[in-house]
Amino acid sequence: MVSALKYKYRNIGFKLTPQRIAILDYLEGNTGHPSAEDIYNAVAKKFPTMSLATVYTTMGALREKGNVLELKVDPDKKRYDPNTAKHNHVICISCKRIFDIPAAGSIDLPDSLTGVFSVLESYVEVRGLCLECQTVNAKK
Repeated sequence: MVSALKYKYRNIGFKLTPQRIAILDYLEGNTGHPSAEDIYNAVAKKFPTMSLATVYTTMGALREKGNVLELKVDPDKKRYDPNTAKHNHVICISCKRIFDIPAAGSIDLPDSLTGVFSVLESYVEVRGLCLECQTVNAKK
């Protein structure tokens, strides 16, 4: 796994340190949309001297290179998505879990904006309660 990561990221000019490799390894296939704190807590077990600032710096560099999405779905903290393919999110308003859903076509602008505004990207957030939180709320 490490050699595949090294090849992938060195080709885009991303400096690889042991801490960054551990962060990349944690993100690989991760669908949990972790925060920087989540990443730090997972990786610091292997690198106890690593700082939270290292995680923020690494995630910022990955975002700039287009290798991670920075989600602003949680007002309390940034969340990250290593899945950079076009998709949308369903967010539980209770437990804050985020689930990926396929992108649903394009968004049609109202006639008043056609020709006045050019859509570069669109993103849909669906908010509600996951099954687990629905069950907990039903028991209250």
